Amino acid sequence: MDTKDLKISELMDMSYKLWEKNKDKWSPMEPEYGRDFILYMIEEVGEAIAIIKKKGEEEIMKDSTTRERFVEELGDVLMYFIDVLNRFNVSAEEFSSIYMKKFNKNMERNYSEQYKNLFK
Repeated sequence: MDTKDLKISELMDMSYKLWEKNKDKWSPMEPEYGRDFILYMIEEVGEAIAIIKKKGEEEIMKDSTTRERFVEELGDVLMYFIDVLNRFNVSAEEFSSIYMKKFNKNMERNYSEQYKNLFK
């Protein structure tokens, strides 16, 4: 498998394979467990934030060990996100379609206008 640029469908397949290997120990691949995996994902976001707070942006950009730890935490975030997609049976195509709709909507947004009164 090419690791230079993984596709969403490949990530979802990998997630499911890992779950298959551990399904006797892990929670079922069912929607009612999706909330737990969102919480796990948030926990991993917190770990990435902790690295930023403790080490700083400069060290993440210049120190290979710190950078590897930071990117690993981001990988954990993505793994849990993909687990959520799988648990709610969201296909790669469905996610991609909705993501592109949101992207295109955001490309048309005027953020300056939208938020100009927010902090008054």
